Amino acid sequence: MIEAVFAIPGDIATPTGGYRYDREVLARAPAHGVTFRHLQLPGSFPFPGKPDLLATAAALTALPAETVLVVDGLAFGACPESICASLKCRIIALVHHPLADETGLTPDQAAAFVASEKAALHHAAAVIVTSPATRRSLIQTYSVPADHIRVAEPGTERAERATGSGGAEPVILAVGAVSQRKGYDVLAEALAELRNLSWRAVIAGATDRAPEAYAAARAVIDRHGLGDRIRFAGSVSDAELAGLYRQADLFVMPSLYEGYGMVLAEAMARGLAIVTTTGGAAAETVPDGAALKVPPGDAPALAMAIRRALGDGELRRELRHASWTSGQALPAWDDTARIVAGVVRDVAARGSHRGAET
Repeated sequence: MIEAVFAIPGDIATPTGGYRYDREVLARAPAHGVTFRHLQLPGSFPFPGKPDLLATAAALTALPAETVLVVDGLAFGACPESICASLKCRIIALVHHPLADETGLTPDQAAAFVASEKAALHHAAAVIVTSPATRRSLIQTYSVPADHIRVAEPGTERAERATGSGGAEPVILAVGAVSQRKGYDVLAEALAELRNLSWRAVIAGATDRAPEAYAAARAVIDRHGLGDRIRFAGSVSDAELAGLYRQADLFVMPSLYEGYGMVLAEAMARGLAIVTTTGGAAAETVPDGAALKVPPGDAPALAMAIRRALGDGELRRELRHASWTSGQALPAWDDTARIVAGVVRDVAARGSHRGAET
């Protein structure tokens, strides 16, 4: 059994896809010959202050040279090169998506993230990404050698097929913590164009992580008088989320960018008809036949796709069938953990060599 360290910023119980990924890997890696010691880094990443950077440097530089260290990209990409260069241990970077691809950044912030993440990745012995799209981005923009990168897509748990609402008013479901990147203001604008149709929408996900994004979406809803038709459910339990999936008639992903799109996989696992943007990896996570796809940030195009899906029962049946079929072929979390553990074993077997400079 190989013992490694997994450094993760903030509260690992945070209900987001990235933290879910980390939790599943921690829990399942021992079955594949790797045990992780969880090292909690400050929760201020990717915008750490000097005290948190000093604390991070102290924690990571204390690790002995024989240690294999996996660092979540939320922290690793924001670490100054001085910290990365000072580490004695062998580093594996886990990149959910490049930090510069997050929406809401100023041009200077995005450029700084490209520079810091590119420099940090130069010191990694291996890089794990969650989608082929992110792999291409790291090769093309961050100059990471292709043979340094392994794709370990998120797992998806098998689920019962969705039954739908069974009512005259179709239920539209969107899932994900509210942030600018999730595009809920765009979804609200799109739904405002469909006020003449019968529907109600539920958005499940924390509303307190990006108050400005929540306020922007609420402003659109209030401006169009849709408060009685679009409901923010907030953070929900696993059982509550399963119920929302089961009773939904259409799943909509309005994201501006996704590093993978775990909720798209969850929707496919339940055979839901899907409307999604093509932001980032979302374009590839769902096969073309299982979803109607539109450009990110385009409210009229999103409205047109939702109108088509709601108004054409035969199309919706075709989407549901393709979604269900594709969902049954998705990897399980055990597959994810097996790949991650394999990378750890490979790096451990190399000895003390680390990074692209070796």
